[in-house]
Amino acid sequence: MVIPAEVRSALVEHAEAELPNEACGLLALREGVAERFFPGRNRAASPYRFELEIDPEVWFLEDDGYELAVFHSHPASPPRPSRTDVESIGLWERRPYVILSLRTGELAAWTIADEEVRSVPVSENAP
Repeated sequence: MVIPAEVRSALVEHAEAELPNEACGLLALREGVAERFFPGRNRAASPYRFELEIDPEVWFLEDDGYELAVFHSHPASPPRPSRTDVESIGLWERRPYVILSLRTGELAAWTIADEEVRSVPVSENAP
């Protein structure tokens, strides 16, 4: 997965603005490249979990050939899925799952399916 610098900056900006809580949103990917970020609202208003609320129109981007990836931040922990993330994966199962650690600035991506977590390589530039 490629997350260009300008999209990464938008993720960081949104995550910092939502502190002390986790931030969340959706990335629109085309052929593995994140073209746009749609900030959401964390209905849980929690530093430990998120409940994404986003404009329903964003979902229609899939009709235009985009793949949607969920994004959220971890204010103090590493950018890997927590037990809470795995247990509450719901409709995000099998979709790209992007996490930003605000403590370290590290960005990582995963897929979660049947409680199995797999890493997805992330870069800023297309190979």
